[in-house]
Amino acid sequence: MLWKTVLLLALADQVLALENGLLRTPPMGWLAWERFRCNIDCDADPKNCISEQLFMEMADRLAEDGWRDLGYTYLNIDDCWIGGRDANGYLVPDPKRFPNGIAFLADYAHSLGLQLGIYEDLGNFTCMGYPGTTLDKVLQDAQTFAKWKVDMLKLDGCFSTPEEQAKGAGRSGLPGPRRMGWRRAPPWKGLQLWVQGEAPLWSLSFLTCGGKRSALRLQAASRASSVLRGGCCAPPGYPMMAAALNATGRPIAFSCSWPAYEGGLPPKVNYSLLADICNLWRNYDDIQDSWSSVLSILDWFADNQDVLQPVAGPGHWNDPDMLLIGNFGLSFEQARAQMALWTVLAAPLFMSTDLRTISAQSVDILQNPLMIKINQDPLGIQGRRILKDKSSIEVFLRPLARDAYAVVFFSRRADMPYRFRSSLAQLGFSGSGVYEAQDVYTGGIISGLQAEANFTVIINPSGVVMWYLYPTGEPEGPQL
Repeated sequence: MLWKTVLLLALADQVLALENGLLRTPPMGWLAWERFRCNIDCDADPKNCISEQLFMEMADRLAEDGWRDLGYTYLNIDDCWIGGRDANGYLVPDPKRFPNGIAFLADYAHSLGLQLGIYEDLGNFTCMGYPGTTLDKVLQDAQTFAKWKVDMLKLDGCFSTPEEQAKGAGRSGLPGPRRMGWRRAPPWKGLQLWVQGEAPLWSLSFLTCGGKRSALRLQAASRASSVLRGGCCAPPGYPMMAAALNATGRPIAFSCSWPAYEGGLPPKVNYSLLADICNLWRNYDDIQDSWSSVLSILDWFADNQDVLQPVAGPGHWNDPDMLLIGNFGLSFEQARAQMALWTVLAAPLFMSTDLRTISAQSVDILQNPLMIKINQDPLGIQGRRILKDKSSIEVFLRPLARDAYAVVFFSRRADMPYRFRSSLAQLGFSGSGVYEAQDVYTGGIISGLQAEANFTVIINPSGVVMWYLYPTGEPEGPQL
C-alpha cells in the first residue's frame, strides 16, 4: 500500500518557525483555570462548572461590559473540557457539559467579536488526567482544532518528558477510513509522518544528546538532511505542533508550557527556538490566589531578566501566568501592583475571575485605559527591574514608543506608606531632557521633570505608583 506524506515541517533547508503573524502585542482575554479550576460537578454547581454555559456567559460579559472593546478578546478554555476520543481517535468534548461541541462555542465567540482558545497537553494525559496529545496525535489534533475554528492553543506538559515524548512517537497509525500518524521508518531509523496515500518523501529522526534522543533531523528522500535548530535535549512535540498548526492554514496562536517543565532557563531551555515556534510560553510555576505566589513569580522574572527580557517581543512573549484581580487572595493595593507589574513586563493579560460578579473596584483596575495602552505598546519591549533599594522599594522601567517610558515604583514594605525620594538620574536618565509624568492610576500630572531634579513618590505597603513618562523636549532616556 502506498502512503502520502504530509508536508508538515515545510522545507528541509529551512528552520522550523510558527510564521503565523499573530500576537504582535501581548494577548488579552479571560481564562477559566485560576477561578474555576476543574469543577466538573454541573449537577451541584451548574453556574460555576466547566461547561458550555460558563463560557457563553463569560463571552457575554466580555462583549457587553466593555472588555472586548479594550482588547480583552480571547475566551480561553483550560483543562477538563475533554470527554475522550471517538472510534477514529478524534478528540471530543464532554457531551453533557459541552452538548453543542467546541465548534458551536467558537462560532458563538466569533459572533461577539471574540476569539476562542483551547487547552491540550503534550503527553498521555492532561494535568487533570484527561486524554492528552501524544506525538502520533499531534497532526490529527491540530486539524481538529482548526476544523473547530479555534484561535489559540495552550499546550501543557504534564505526564511527559523528552524521553517519553520520543518513545511515544513510535506508534502505529490511527484507525479509521483516513489513517494518519507516526511510524518507524527505516532506513532513517526515525519516524515518517503519513496519511493514507502514497510513498513517504519526508522523515523525522532523533539525534542523541547526553544519551537521550532529543533534537530532530528532518530529511527528504531526495535531499540532504536538515537539523532543526534548537540545541540539546529539545522535546520534539512542541516544534511538531507548531508545524502542524501552520499546516492547517488557520491562524492559531500557540502557547507553550515547555520551558516551565525544563526549569525555565538555559541550557535546558533554548529561547531562540521558542521564539521560532511559540507565540507565548509559560516559564515558571503556576500562579495561585495569593500575594506570596505573585511575589515568587515576580522575583523569578526579575532575578532572571537578563535571560528573559531580550527574547520577548512582538509575536513571542514571556507569560508569568494569569491575573488574580477580582478573586480572593489579593488586597486592593496588591491587585493594583500585579496589574502594573505584569504590564511593565509586557505580559499577556489573561483575567481569571468571575466577570458576572466582579467588583467595580476590580473593573477599574483591569479596564484602566492608560494601563492597557502601555501593555499593548507596539515596540513590545519587556521592562526590567532597574533599582532595588535598601528601603525595600524597587523600580521597574519599560521603554515605550515615542521615547516614552513606563515606570513602576513598587513597595515590598508591610508597615506604612513610604516616601521614596529619587531622581530621573538615579533611574538612568541623563542630559537636559524634560519629561512629564502621568500617574497611571490617579491621572495626576507631574511636569518639568529633569535628570538631576529630585522627586518624591508615596507608595503604600505592597503597592505601586506607576508613571507614564514622556518627553516634552529632546529625550535623553536610559538604554535598557
